Amino acid sequence: MDLLLGIGDSEDSFRALEETIERAREAGDTLTIAIVEDPDSETGTGDVESRVDEALAEASVEAEVKTLTGHPGSQLLELAEREGYDRIVLGGGETSPLGKVQLGSVAEFVLLNARTTVTLVR
Repeated sequence: MDLLLGIGDSEDSFRALEETIERAREAGDTLTIAIVEDPDSETGTGDVESRVDEALAEASVEAEVKTLTGHPGSQLLELAEREGYDRIVLGGGETSPLGKVQLGSVAEFVLLNARTTVTLVR
């Protein structure tokens, strides 16, 4: 299975990174990790890239790492459609006090607009 993991600078993203790398290792999936750099953000992607490299090395898993620029949700969907990934994986989603899942804007955009399967790691 060809997996596309969209990742940013959040603990939810890093949790998704760990779980997706483990799945890729166990199942023999092909993994691409897309680090989306939001031009409106003041933080760069250097810390994210370091954590990705470290996690891949620790698990002895190879993956293609791409850095994309622009609206994160749009860029992920564009890449997924252009390269035909089987599944998009994202981290995110918190439980509200009423027990409902609250999604971030990128996760919500991807879930609502993707033409392929999306897995949300919480």
